[in-house]
Amino acid sequence: TAVPLHTYTLVMTKVQPAVTPALQQQQQSSNTSSSSSTEPEYIFNYKFTTHDCVCLVFCAAIGVWYLWQKHWIANNLLGLAFAFNGIELLNLNSVQTGALLLGGLFFYDIFWVFGTNVMVTVARSFEAPIKLVFPQDLLEKGFSASNFAMLGLGDIVIPGIFIALLLRFDKSLNRGSHSYFHATFFAYLLGLLSTIFVMHIFKHAQPALLYLVPFCLGAPALLALIKGDFAAFIKYEDVPEDETTEGGEQKTAAAGGTEVTKRVTRGDTRKDK
Repeated sequence: TAVPLHTYTLVMTKVQPAVTPALQQQQQSSNTSSSSSTEPEYIFNYKFTTHDCVCLVFCAAIGVWYLWQKHWIANNLLGLAFAFNGIELLNLNSVQTGALLLGGLFFYDIFWVFGTNVMVTVARSFEAPIKLVFPQDLLEKGFSASNFAMLGLGDIVIPGIFIALLLRFDKSLNRGSHSYFHATFFAYLLGLLSTIFVMHIFKHAQPALLYLVPFCLGAPALLALIKGDFAAFIKYEDVPEDETTEGGEQKTAAAGGTEVTKRVTRGDTRKDK
């Protein structure tokens, strides 16, 4: 949808007369500029399709369902949406950065789960879709289950952005396969299963990153050693710092040997996820 400037001026004149002189001056300047251009000016121009409208209605229904009943299915749908958006919007620029981040959160998670009861208490008492919940009494109570195991969104997003980095590493090798991505994704699933198994055996909350981090770091590192890519794996950078100049410009060599400067944006680095 698009709102023409003259329509916006008429509406604002009725709503807030104090801004009338400024709007009239703005309209006069727009009329002067429009005389030399046939394209109309808009305050905002938002385009949407029927698919977007259907998604909006569907998402709004889920949001109302969650606000009304706080049902665990609605909670999980919203949590997954937040997690997917987090993985899409956040990105790591190098394997070393990802390894340091996962390593730091490995000890952080262990301390706050085993060392104190703060994280478990907050996760259980805070009513918001910041976690995925899995009913443990689903067979007994069905969709009305009340006893849940929890998985924080951070345990999905942080390993997720590292796995997305490995997908870009696969593409940088130009081998036509996604072996590092698939291996690490499978290792992540094994880490989740290990967390659930240990939690079921000991009947105690477990720091998921205690199991996810070794799997997510060990699997690609072992695969790199087997394939002889370990040096390239450790040194891989999504946007190499030595090729990036101040202001986000990346210098690349053209076919004729001429140095070409290309502006690098976060969207460019996210294309291959």
